Amino acid sequence: MMFSESIANLVWQNSLLATTNEAENAPIILAGVLLSLVVIYLASKIGGELSRMIDLPPVLGELLGGVVVGASALHLVVFPESGAAASDSTIMTILQLINDISPAAVTSIFQSQSEIISVLAELGVIILLFEIGLESDLKELTKVGYQATIVACVGVAVPFAAGTTGLMLLFHVPVIPAIFAGAALTATSIGITSKVLSEIGQLKSREGQIIVGAAVIDDILGIIVLAVVASLAKTGEVDIFNVIYLIVSATVFLIGSILLGKYFNQSFVAIANKLQTRGNLIIPAFIFAFFMAFLGNAIHLEAILGAFAAGLVLDETDKRKELDEQVKPIADILVPVFFVTVGAKVDLGVLNPLVPGNREGLIIATFLIVVAIIGKVVTGWSIFGQAGVNRLAVGVGMIPRGEVGLVFAGIGAASGTLDKPLQAAIIIMVILTTFLAPPCLRFAFKQSTAEAESLEEAKLIG
Repeated sequence: MMFSESIANLVWQNSLLATTNEAENAPIILAGVLLSLVVIYLASKIGGELSRMIDLPPVLGELLGGVVVGASALHLVVFPESGAAASDSTIMTILQLINDISPAAVTSIFQSQSEIISVLAELGVIILLFEIGLESDLKELTKVGYQATIVACVGVAVPFAAGTTGLMLLFHVPVIPAIFAGAALTATSIGITSKVLSEIGQLKSREGQIIVGAAVIDDILGIIVLAVVASLAKTGEVDIFNVIYLIVSATVFLIGSILLGKYFNQSFVAIANKLQTRGNLIIPAFIFAFFMAFLGNAIHLEAILGAFAAGLVLDETDKRKELDEQVKPIADILVPVFFVTVGAKVDLGVLNPLVPGNREGLIIATFLIVVAIIGKVVTGWSIFGQAGVNRLAVGVGMIPRGEVGLVFAGIGAASGTLDKPLQAAIIIMVILTTFLAPPCLRFAFKQSTAEAESLEEAKLIG
């Protein structure tokens, strides 16, 4: 009895000590978060402005700004999940100089500060997809629905088949790691693509709607593929019930939310009109967006799919334009956190050929990059019966893997399925496809504009 009481007292004292330490460290954690946000906003603004000066999409500058302040260069914004320790963080070093912090406390502060920045980044991409949903035209998106589905299916099947087969035949990679790497090639970053389309004024074009629709479907297919390969990696067999559940839940969620949205719109406008205090429109909108994001996450889909669906629903209301204007300042605050964080997590050290361990990864990466680009570009030519569609732009719009590809690499590494060369190869493929897509997308749309102008001139001369 005395022994059990002693154990209970010890546990209670330790938990009390941990709580006390957390309370003592709270101001330092806040200081770390504030300093991180200063760095993130500076990186996003400087990077975005420099990109704009050389006629590139600002989002590319935000990603590159993240690379500079992240794991590849200054180590100002680094994350434990990327393998960084508190000693690797320049911000933690600054905080140690200002405050007298023990090594154990530094680790705890670093983890807490990183978690907060990661949550802000997640909120950023949720708001971005809500904004993209608001800017999209549901009627136009419905018109290109079957084309977007074909593009998404081809964009998943071609790189997956080519990547898996090529790795097994050319590099003698075992079956399960080859399947996992092939699955990483199927991803498309809807956040990066949609942001670029919005910046260059092509989001509501027919090509833009096909790309966004295909990227949403691609995200759903990616989740299903990830569930299949993750279960394959763990048990050596596929959980069929889980796959069926994901397919049914994704279909019901998207179609159901759009159909129910017609009834919800009138209620939303009525509520907004009755509220008299500040935020009478934006607060109900965010309640709906976050609830939809929660539902998406709760049924094991993506929170961003729920936010996108919420945007599509509210796009049909009479308050759309007013709501769109009110969302923009909030997006301007949180969305850069997401893009800089994506760049910050990238470690360009894997590209160094002088490191012997990187060489095998670089060779495999070259193959994966070729498959990653060609496997998505060909999707543009899967569109039939549509004259005048810029097929190159559609294909290029599907190229960036972004944070989605890094999720595949992270899960593969955590499960022990991917060895270091193959993991490095996937990361290199993700880096290059993410940074190549924005300028290539801008170029593809410029080409189509130039061709349209030359045809118009020819008609006038004729």
